[in-house]
Amino acid sequence: MKTIYKIGLAVGLIIIIVGAIGGYYLYNKQHKDLGKAKPDYVITAIDLLKEFEKDEIAASEKYVSKIIEVSGTIESLNTGKNNTLSIILKTDSDFSTVICTFLQAQDREEFKSGDEITVRGECSGFLTDVLLNNCSLVK
Repeated sequence: MKTIYKIGLAVGLIIIIVGAIGGYYLYNKQHKDLGKAKPDYVITAIDLLKEFEKDEIAASEKYVSKIIEVSGTIESLNTGKNNTLSIILKTDSDFSTVICTFLQAQDREEFKSGDEITVRGECSGFLTDVLLNNCSLVK
């Protein structure tokens, strides 16, 4: 009987140690630098939104969790939590846009409404707007 308790205690300790190491790794994991990554798709903001409006399910399967390089005209700029910058790209729609959120601090003065830009980011889906996260400016 004592042997079963010792084995159970050893297995429990191993599980706790492996969980702690995994948690430490995930907590300290660095985000991918998408500025250097090869995009899975290159598209304009207008065409990207049209694909989601035409067939959201097919577009989600194609683009979500993929690296997309999007070009378009800046409609507006927003500053969010922790000084993150979100750039809204114009589309043909009155209700929907493409929102590009930069993870790393960006100089807001670098961007102006009406500028043509190209950004690379990871598509996280469509909720009235197409959302790109962890974006970086393509020069």
